[in-house]
Amino acid sequence: MSIILDTGPLVALLNRRDAYHHWAVEQWSNARPPLLTCEAIVAEACFLVRTFSGGEAVVLDLVARGVVEMPLVLAEQAHDVARLLKKYRNVPMSLADACLVRMAEQHANSVILTLDSDFAIYRRNGREIIPLLTPVQFARTPPGRHEPQDTGTT
Repeated sequence: MSIILDTGPLVALLNRRDAYHHWAVEQWSNARPPLLTCEAIVAEACFLVRTFSGGEAVVLDLVARGVVEMPLVLAEQAHDVARLLKKYRNVPMSLADACLVRMAEQHANSVILTLDSDFAIYRRNGREIIPLLTPVQFARTPPGRHEPQDTGTT
């Protein structure tokens, strides 16, 4: 099974004060590299950890060592990513989220590692629920009770 990485768990891993830090450490210790992501996620993570000592370097080192891979080429997937952005414009869906949903469409045997409850709304291939690896309280959010969560990086 492939793990598709969202920004929140990556930032939580690097931020010991993050409410989800211990959860993120546990997920990372159980994950088998490479974790899949996209350049938009790496850019978001680098921005969010820019004030941490060596934060950006750690993110880029994960990429350089092959722990995190970026198989999605946006130029090749722009049409499908744009379709997702249009479909979920009322959420609203970010470019990074659209790229991860597209990756979930491409990697049928995958799960998205995320802190973002919006992924409970998104569907791959039109109607398929996307398997998620999230903290327990997100998994228990009843349908219709959606409240977007931030990454908790303060």
